[in-house]
Amino acid sequence: MAVKKIIIIGPAYPLRGGGIATFNERLAREFSNEGHDVTIYTFSYQYPGFLFPGSSQYSTEPAPKDLKILIKINSINPFNWIKIGNEIKKLKPDLVIVRFWLPFMGPCLGTILRRIKKNHFTRVVCIADNIIPHEHRPGDSAFTKYFIKPVDDFITMSDKVLNDLKTIDPNKRGKIVAHPLYDNFGEIISKEAARANLYLDPHAIIFLFFGFIRKYKGLDILLEAFKIVIEEKPDHNLKLLIAGEFYEDKKNYEPLLKDPLLKEKLILHTHFISDEEVKYFFCASDCVVQPYRSATQSGVTPLSYYFEKPMIVTNVGGLPAMVPDKKAGLIAAPTPQDLAEKILAFIDLGEPYFTKGIKDEKNKLSWKAMTDSILLN
Repeated sequence: MAVKKIIIIGPAYPLRGGGIATFNERLAREFSNEGHDVTIYTFSYQYPGFLFPGSSQYSTEPAPKDLKILIKINSINPFNWIKIGNEIKKLKPDLVIVRFWLPFMGPCLGTILRRIKKNHFTRVVCIADNIIPHEHRPGDSAFTKYFIKPVDDFITMSDKVLNDLKTIDPNKRGKIVAHPLYDNFGEIISKEAARANLYLDPHAIIFLFFGFIRKYKGLDILLEAFKIVIEEKPDHNLKLLIAGEFYEDKKNYEPLLKDPLLKEKLILHTHFISDEEVKYFFCASDCVVQPYRSATQSGVTPLSYYFEKPMIVTNVGGLPAMVPDKKAGLIAAPTPQDLAEKILAFIDLGEPYFTKGIKDEKNKLSWKAMTDSILLN
């Protein structure tokens, strides 16, 4: 395949944009490894405060030395949008890949893309994490429609996002590609070494909740479920490891976090988890739980596959399609009672029961499949 000039527009270093920034950087590396000329355009200003409830938008880790990242886009400055769009238009890249995850970004990204398309050369592909957001705000529909119009092709990572796209514009081309493995968080280490690093009980059965804590992710459902499990298995050495920063008021969870039945069973690391820390949390765990109320897809799933950990996920959005029931994990309804039943079932089955299914699914999630789908669309 001929060498292509590719520009990726979306979060990347120095932003700590969680899974999206990590994905964009890993995608850029894959294209570079295939011989293409890749540049990432990221944000000099990404979110106003009301859209970012975390402690900081910026990474404290060293800059990646193997990527060309230009920190140029201001999400709230229309003059900047026109300037960046004109700049990329003149570069005449073969391909622009843009991430879309939040309607707020629609005016900014939609304007940049309109300027780029005026060169009548560049193809625009959107990797859409969401089309209809988890948390709704005024203007969502108009902003999303504005963004969608100049995009040539869409890649989604779940049926739900593709279906949402078709409800807004049935004529837009789109295809589903499985979320590739996050394989850039270090090697798998032994459970014993990971638990020693985190000072965890080497004999406990540990369930992991990982990621930013927001209402739609259902941590409260999991805490209620874990109470039921503890009552059913009072003699078992069970722990719930919660790793991730609160993106809403912690007070909403304090009655459960302070519940006498739960308190001694919880291990809280409710801060932003750096890239270097990620492997310890996954490798220390027996099972990863995603108790989401709603979902499109989740970056926690490919992380779990990379670290070869079975999952319990709720039957919402694209989660069940990524986790074959009773093979790579278990599927629950997003209710405390059903989630508790699946946690109890996991305890009875044990982690080794899922080993083959996890490895079979892991082998399907390649970055080459993603780059091929983008280039050959």
